[in-house]
Amino acid sequence: MNRFIKAAALVPLLAASPVLQAADAGKALVDRNCMSCHGDAVYTRENRRITTLEALKKQVTRCELSLGLKWFEDDINAVTSYLNKNYYHFE
Repeated sequence: MNRFIKAAALVPLLAASPVLQAADAGKALVDRNCMSCHGDAVYTRENRRITTLEALKKQVTRCELSLGLKWFEDDINAVTSYLNKNYYHFE
């Protein structure tokens, strides 16, 4: 019974964390669709073409369209957020 109570207490915490869910979704989408073309070197090079969060989202959208991925807006936002948090640090 004690294990059940502990597990039940965690469910709302996990479900209430859309930021963590989006980060996981963004990483999964990047790993599956982006890294096969260019790895992470494009995100870490000194002379990056992307210099704003808006430009990053536009680039994610361009890549999604050129690959014909048919992502939802939430997917584009998740990838943009993941890349910004882990590589660009705009906000």
